[in-house]
Amino acid sequence: MFLAFRVPSPLATHTMRHTYRAWLDAAGTPIAVEQKLMRHADIRTTMNIYGDVVTDEMSQAHAKVVQMVLPKR
Repeated sequence: MFLAFRVPSPLATHTMRHTYRAWLDAAGTPIAVEQKLMRHADIRTTMNIYGDVVTDEMSQAHAKVVQMVLPKR
């Protein structure tokens, strides 16, 4: 099923690409596949420009480390 929706003007194409990359990361997609899906000629573009996404997995890993260092009392 396809849902049509209007994207608000502040939500630029670049923002959508970052979101797409975050979803690919969350799905466990290998970086080389992400590069091809995003049509980047150079994998460094995929990693450097779109690599600043914080996924749920990253947040959970960070929370675990913080709990190890600062356990609840």
